[in-house]
Amino acid sequence: MRKRLTKAQYRRKKKMKRLLILSSLVLMFVTGVCLIGGGISNILQGGLFGVRSKPTLKMIDGFYDSLNIEEMLLTPNEYSRPKTGLNKVKGVVIHYTANPGTDAEANRNYFEGLKEGKTYANGNYIYSSSNFIIGLKGNIIQCVPLNEVAYASNGRNEDTISIEVCHPDETGKFTKKSYRSLVKLTAWICSEYNLEKEDIIRHYDVTGKVCPKYFVDNEEDWKQFKEDVFKVIEENAKNK
Repeated sequence: MRKRLTKAQYRRKKKMKRLLILSSLVLMFVTGVCLIGGGISNILQGGLFGVRSKPTLKMIDGFYDSLNIEEMLLTPNEYSRPKTGLNKVKGVVIHYTANPGTDAEANRNYFEGLKEGKTYANGNYIYSSSNFIIGLKGNIIQCVPLNEVAYASNGRNEDTISIEVCHPDETGKFTKKSYRSLVKLTAWICSEYNLEKEDIIRHYDVTGKVCPKYFVDNEEDWKQFKEDVFKVIEENAKNK
């Protein structure tokens, strides 16, 4: 037989029940905040479904701005900027201009001139461009947006970002300022797209073309370049 509660006992029991419900709601709220906070952290570091293994350099104040990028996008056309969507990025391809002594804007204007459809090679129309061109003084011109295909790397156009680099002479060796900009730009791209060291390749690695010439002729310097790229990523991670 149930024991009948007094009014005072009944009120205390009801109060305890309300406290338990309130405590449960507070616990649920705190847990939700933690989960949301963790989700936001993951998004900031590289995506909703997993944290990147490397920091996002875009989040580090001043890094992207220090690259001194000037946007001079090519006019949409079928020969140098087809506006084909670049849906995935699996690598960054390094090139040299093969025009000793010319600077970034001159090479960008060459790509722009292809829109007329009057430039030929071996009787065929020339299709050519690059996402970025680095000048002799380290300035950077962006020709094609990062979400569009550039005609630079043959069979890898559809899943890579391309960087052309100017050079002062026939050796193809970059100036110190060009090299520094190349290292920083490549580091930023690698971080943004979660690329590894082996995802940095030469045009030579795609087609066998001697491009960029200095890095094909000097394998150790090519390896050092990739080391320098990831040193920048590590240093910026420490300063974050």
